[in-house]
Amino acid sequence: MKPTFPFRAALFDMDGTLVDNSAVHVRAFEIFCDRYGATDWQTRLSNAFGMGSDDIMRMLLPEAIIHEKGLKALGDEKEEIYREIYAPTIQPIAGLRALLELLTTHGIRCGVGSSGCRDNVNFVLSKCNIEPFFDVQISGDMVQQCKPEPEIYLTAAKELGINIEECIIFEDARAGFEAAKRAGAGLVIGIATTLTKAQIEAENLADIVIEDFTELSSLEQFLK
Repeated sequence: MKPTFPFRAALFDMDGTLVDNSAVHVRAFEIFCDRYGATDWQTRLSNAFGMGSDDIMRMLLPEAIIHEKGLKALGDEKEEIYREIYAPTIQPIAGLRALLELLTTHGIRCGVGSSGCRDNVNFVLSKCNIEPFFDVQISGDMVQQCKPEPEIYLTAAKELGINIEECIIFEDARAGFEAAKRAGAGLVIGIATTLTKAQIEAENLADIVIEDFTELSSLEQFLK
């Protein structure tokens, strides 16, 4: 007799999880930081993946620029650069659509939980033609605290009306893994985009680690 599947929802981070876009964000930050004469931004950015825009801006830019321009305007400017340069080549990570079809066919509801802004969530879901799969879409500008705080995932689960312990969370970055674990997710699956599979496994960041979604073709694979 097959075991009862214990999960009722799957929550997906966006950047590095739905799309492998880290390099595009880095290029957008390069263009953006060059405009404002920000130096040594690469080192600081490497520790910021998965965080919200305001926190990243505070890490990268001098306080004087933030005071003059404002965090929201600066964040909007950078994300406009990102969407402009990514639009011609954007595509979902391999196997994503098939996995979403598998989950929804079996009554597993899906949601997005991203520290990114609402415009970026809409952009990714629309350009990848996957928006109809997601019943809930929580972005960083909808919560008080972005990852590594657990609020994004707790909010998504609440909107779905499902206990977080019954949720699978898909993540790629340290801030996201911490958020998923602090939220109390029933299962955390790491996808090796921002970090390597070896790094995720060595640091015990996730329960299951995959290179892409083609490795998940049946519900039984979630019960390891």
